[in-house]
Amino acid sequence: MVNQSSPVGFLLLGFSEYPHLEKILFVVVLCSYILTLLGNTLILLLSTLDPRLHSPMYFFLSNLSFLDLCFTTTCVPQMLLNLWGPTKTISFLGCSVQLFIFLSLGTTECILLTVMAFDRYVAVCQPLHYATIIHPRLCQQLATVAWVMGLVQSIVQTPPTLRLPFCPHRQIDDFLCEVPSLIRLSCGDTTFNEIQLAVSSVILVVVPLSLILVSYGAIARAVLRINSAEAWKKAFGTCSSHLIVVTLFYSSVIAVYLQPKNPYAQERGKFFGLFYAVGTPTLNPLIYTLRNKEVKRAFLKLLGKNEDSKHT
Repeated sequence: MVNQSSPVGFLLLGFSEYPHLEKILFVVVLCSYILTLLGNTLILLLSTLDPRLHSPMYFFLSNLSFLDLCFTTTCVPQMLLNLWGPTKTISFLGCSVQLFIFLSLGTTECILLTVMAFDRYVAVCQPLHYATIIHPRLCQQLATVAWVMGLVQSIVQTPPTLRLPFCPHRQIDDFLCEVPSLIRLSCGDTTFNEIQLAVSSVILVVVPLSLILVSYGAIARAVLRINSAEAWKKAFGTCSSHLIVVTLFYSSVIAVYLQPKNPYAQERGKFFGLFYAVGTPTLNPLIYTLRNKEVKRAFLKLLGKNEDSKHT
């Protein structure tokens, strides 16, 4: 057994069984990381500078963009080092920090996406009362709840995971330190950790996803009662970006944390985990900017162009 009080590190196997893919993945991950930095920084900049984007939806979107910046920076640099060179080690302290931050930010994103679904529900189903219900103070409170819940989840789950008796080979069959991978590395009894992971997955993944589906079910019923193609188009434009982001995020999270115990699912989960850690933070700003006229207008304004300049 490995003594957890010692500074012994781990070996992140990642995709070492596919050496021909590692250099390709290095380029893909590096490009994705650069796009993530640029896209999410742009959204933060636009949401701050443009008064037309000082609304609840963009307040939550700014939180999501900041979270994605932190999320990718937690794991991508280490991932790039492992993909590029033969050294695939990470210190015990580095693994601990990565696990703590990754758990916290992942949980925060689950809650934040649920809050954004509630915002879209009020916008579509209670448009006349939207400003009264979704006021700035409530937005700050909801965002604070999301960040605090992420911190609490990490404080609760990280210590028991790091106290596990790890096998001497110290090989983590993943590209980063995650709870499922560290549980698989243990040579001792992991019953408590598996129960804890299952309970937290239900509370922080299944329940938020169910609330999001209920919100969009109510939105769909409200829209279907409106006999106006223009109203349908407006409602679709209001919700489509968030719905796409939710679909991408939760499909990858479920594949990683709620997968069955078999080698095929574990291998598949590794690729879904890569998309969860790198792909969704890259796509989020693209989805919101490409499908959002207000963000496009704010970007053109930042460039010093008027709205008609794109036609010239």
